[in-house]
Amino acid sequence: MAPASASFLKAGLVLLMAAQVLPSVSGCNRGFYERLINDLCLAKFKLDMGGLDQGLWCSWPDAMEIYGGLTNCTYQEAMRMDCFWPNQIVDRFFMDIHRTYFHDCALVGRLLHDPPVSVLAPFITVPVLVTLLMTALVVWRSKRTEGLL
Repeated sequence: MAPASASFLKAGLVLLMAAQVLPSVSGCNRGFYERLINDLCLAKFKLDMGGLDQGLWCSWPDAMEIYGGLTNCTYQEAMRMDCFWPNQIVDRFFMDIHRTYFHDCALVGRLLHDPPVSVLAPFITVPVLVTLLMTALVVWRSKRTEGLL
């Protein structure tokens, strides 16, 4: 019985080791994926951004197509390599892209700001006037009902 147990134990260990190795073989090869997006996607992005005047890098209408192509390239390569997308590699990749190409872009066009006075004034004036009107109506009505009783 002992030899049968030993062979059963060996078979179990072989299956356990195979279970640890197979997902890494059939799944995403993260190192290769990172090299691939750097060699293919980043190289094309650098070429396209080099063709765009540096003063237009922060102009979204001008850089949108190039940036969209980069995003699509990282996605397509992830699907081809059976990797999840987005992932930590892609996050780091785009952080480096932003640090290199878009670090000087002002946030002026994207920051939230107050609406113009022509829009803001009615939203302030109307509730104040309604409150004053309702207060006056309650006071007037309360004084008027005192005399009726």
